[in-house]
Amino acid sequence: METINDFFSTVSSFLWGWPMIIMLLGTHLFLTLRLRFPQRRIFTAIRLSVGRDKAASGDVSQFGALATALAATIGTGNIVGVATAVALGGPGAVLWCWLTGVFGISTKYAEGLLAVKYRVRTSDGRMLGGPMYALECGLHAKWLAVLFAFFAAVASFGIGNTVQANAISTMVGQVFGIPMWITGLILCGLGAAVILGGVKSIAKVCEMLVPFMAILYAIGCVYILYVNHAFVWPAIKIIFDSAFSPQAAGGGFAGTTVMMACRYGIARGLFSNESGLGSAPIVAAAARTRNPVRQALVSSTGTFWDTVVICALTGIVIVSSVIVYPDIDFRHGAALTKAAFGKIPYVGTPILTFGLITFAFSTILGWSYYGERCVEYLKGRRWMLAYRVVYIICIFIGSVFGLELVWNVADCMNALMAIPNLISLLCLSGIIMHETRKYLWRGRLDRDMDDGELLEVE
Repeated sequence: METINDFFSTVSSFLWGWPMIIMLLGTHLFLTLRLRFPQRRIFTAIRLSVGRDKAASGDVSQFGALATALAATIGTGNIVGVATAVALGGPGAVLWCWLTGVFGISTKYAEGLLAVKYRVRTSDGRMLGGPMYALECGLHAKWLAVLFAFFAAVASFGIGNTVQANAISTMVGQVFGIPMWITGLILCGLGAAVILGGVKSIAKVCEMLVPFMAILYAIGCVYILYVNHAFVWPAIKIIFDSAFSPQAAGGGFAGTTVMMACRYGIARGLFSNESGLGSAPIVAAAARTRNPVRQALVSSTGTFWDTVVICALTGIVIVSSVIVYPDIDFRHGAALTKAAFGKIPYVGTPILTFGLITFAFSTILGWSYYGERCVEYLKGRRWMLAYRVVYIICIFIGSVFGLELVWNVADCMNALMAIPNLISLLCLSGIIMHETRKYLWRGRLDRDMDDGELLEVE
């Protein structure tokens, strides 16, 4: 078992090294330039995300689809992942993580567009979509679609389930002294109550949970920055300085190179916001929207909130806290996060605890929908209930056992599912540009309905 774990750990390190960074970041930059910087329309996108397109067809509202995608995206990576980037790449990694989010908005936009453009309708009226349908219907590459669905389904049990459940049970045990098995049973009950209800149940809960948890966490971070206000500007300065020049040891940080800051900042940013992985488009396809570009814009706000806002706040909190308290051990991501927040009297630990628990639980909900849709694509509706039951059981397993092997396998699956998704984005970039020109550049975003025919499936 140890040999197998070492193998997947080595493969994971390779897949999430420079090859994946170049592919993902290269796609971000290519789509940003070809689509004429859709980041400029972020405020339009935010406006659309809180509205309802009642005249359109779909299973959930645009905000419901966004909230479900954010639920899956905003996870432990926004807290522990940022700290790991700082621990390995120095404070400059925060800026590279942030820049990855800025350019990743274009890729999340393109993914959402293709998801709606190539979605299909089932015989009972449900909307299905995502990279597997774009690959099959747009590129006619069924084998790539099957690969994506398989990789995503396997990844849902790891990064979307057991890893998050273990993070919750560990945190609850450390803070409140509650045994992990009790936490696991509670999580199973809560998860089952939502997951068994399908996408509408998941979206309804996420619509309430995601804004609450994100706003409360952001307010907590702002309060910590207020407490550390004398060190916020020095923290921002060291983040920028060390992102573009070698950082000497000092100020509580180890010496790092620009290459290290770049690599770990970009890698953690990509991993956190999931732009390019192909997960978020699966739920974007279920949204009630009159044309693909409207939902594409709404989907793009997910990366904005996840990385440009939440990861940036976490990074500045951590860096400023390390400057204030240079005795903090910065060498381990999880320990760095706990130490940095724990230094703030009264509120630091509660903010971290609340953030980790709610972020991780929301990820479990969001990824359950992703995995279910992929299993349905591969095996049909008859497997949906079986998937839900196994997924709920895995919540308990993850809560009780630390599964390093599952983490490494899921890490590999995450990287592998990105490859066919990136192929669809690049090969169908002409379609993406055509739809963008038709609805966005010509000012017909709010007027025109998509005139394409929906493919009917069983």
